[in-house]
Amino acid sequence: MRIRKIMAVTMAACLVAGSLAGCGKKTEEKVIKIGVFEPTTGENGGGGYQEVLGIRYANEMHPTVNIGGEEYAVRLVEVDNKSDKTEAVNAAQKLVSEKVSVVLGSYGSGVSIAASDTFKQAGIPAIGVTCTNPNVTAGNSHYFRICFLDPFQGTVLANYAAKELKAVKAYCLGENGNEYDQGLVTFFKQAFEKAGGTVVTDSFPKDNSDFSSYLNKAKDQGCDVIFAPVSIAYSTQIVNQAASLNISLPMLGSDTWDDNMVLQAAKGKDVKVFVSTFYAEGGNQKFDDGIKAYINGNADAKTTNGGDDTVSAVTAMGYDVYYVALEALKAAGSTDPAKVMEALPGVTYDGVSGHIAFDDTGDAIRDTAYIKTIDAAAGAWTFVTQQKAS
Repeated sequence: MRIRKIMAVTMAACLVAGSLAGCGKKTEEKVIKIGVFEPTTGENGGGGYQEVLGIRYANEMHPTVNIGGEEYAVRLVEVDNKSDKTEAVNAAQKLVSEKVSVVLGSYGSGVSIAASDTFKQAGIPAIGVTCTNPNVTAGNSHYFRICFLDPFQGTVLANYAAKELKAVKAYCLGENGNEYDQGLVTFFKQAFEKAGGTVVTDSFPKDNSDFSSYLNKAKDQGCDVIFAPVSIAYSTQIVNQAASLNISLPMLGSDTWDDNMVLQAAKGKDVKVFVSTFYAEGGNQKFDDGIKAYINGNADAKTTNGGDDTVSAVTAMGYDVYYVALEALKAAGSTDPAKVMEALPGVTYDGVSGHIAFDDTGDAIRDTAYIKTIDAAAGAWTFVTQQKAS
C-alpha cells in the first residue's frame, strides 16, 4: 500500500511538472530561418508578392529540411523592401538581426544592389530570384541568382523584334536612373543595332504617369516597335494610354511585364504585347495544378495575383529558389551562413523552370527565354516560342 501511495504521489508530481517543463525528456524543435527579401508594396509590389507566393507554397509543400542528419523546421522571415533602395537596406538589416542562414530575393535589381553590402558585411549569402541586372552579382561572392541576365534578355528581345516582327527601327523607353530599365535599354540597343536596326532612346522621370508624349514620339518618328522594360505600374499605364491614343505598334516588355495586371490592362484593347519571361504556364502541370489550388484556396493570394489563378513566371521562380536554398543547406550540413555560402557554388537543382546551376560569378547558367504574347480578346497569355540569344 505504501509503495502504491509513493507511486501515485510520484506520478502526480510528474504530471504537475510535466505541465510546466515536460515529464521525461522532450526534444526541442530545431528551426532554420530563411529570409525572404521582396517588395510587397511600392511600384514592384505586385511582382514581389507573386514571388513570395511561390516561396510560401514551396514552404507549405516542404516545411522541413535535413541538415547534418537532423530535421529542421523551415521558418520564413519575410521583410518588405517596399521597391525602394533606402527601405531595402532597412529590410536587409532586419534579416541580419533575425540571424537568417540565407536570403531569397529580390524582385527588382535596384533593391538587390542596394542591400547587397548589408548581406555581405553580415556574411549571409543571398540568392536572387528574378533580379536580372549584371551588377547584382558582379564582384560579389555572396550573391547568387537563378534567373537569366539582362544582356541575354535584351539580346533575345532585340533579335525577336528584328527577325520575327521584322522591325528596323525601335523606340526604347525606361525610367531615368533605374538600373534595371537603363541596363536593358542598353543591351537591347546593342543587339538591335548589330542586327542592322536603328534605335531611338528616351527616359522618363520617376513617378511619371503621362506617357502620351513618349508614345506619340515613337509613332511620329516612324518606329516599328516599342521596347519599354519598366515596372508593372508603368507598363499598365503604357498599355492603357497606347490604346487610348490608337497606337497599335507592337510593344515589347521584359520579364516585369509578365503579370496579370498587364493582362487586365490589355484585355479588350487593340494592343500588341510581347514579353520575355522565365516560365510559361503548362511547362510543369503538377506545379501548375498545385499552385492554382493554393491560390484559389487563399482569397488574399488570389486578389494579389490579379484576381485569378494565372500562373506567373516569377511565382515558379520563387518556388524554385526555395528548393535551391534547401539544397544548399543540405550540402552545407550546417545552418552557419558561411558554410551555406561555401556550398552554394556546387548546388544544382532541376526545378519547374528548368535546370539550375551556377557559373563562377554566381549567375545561373541559362540559355533560353520564353516569349509570350497577350490574347487581348480573351485577356490571356499565349505562348509563342522559346528563344535563345543567337
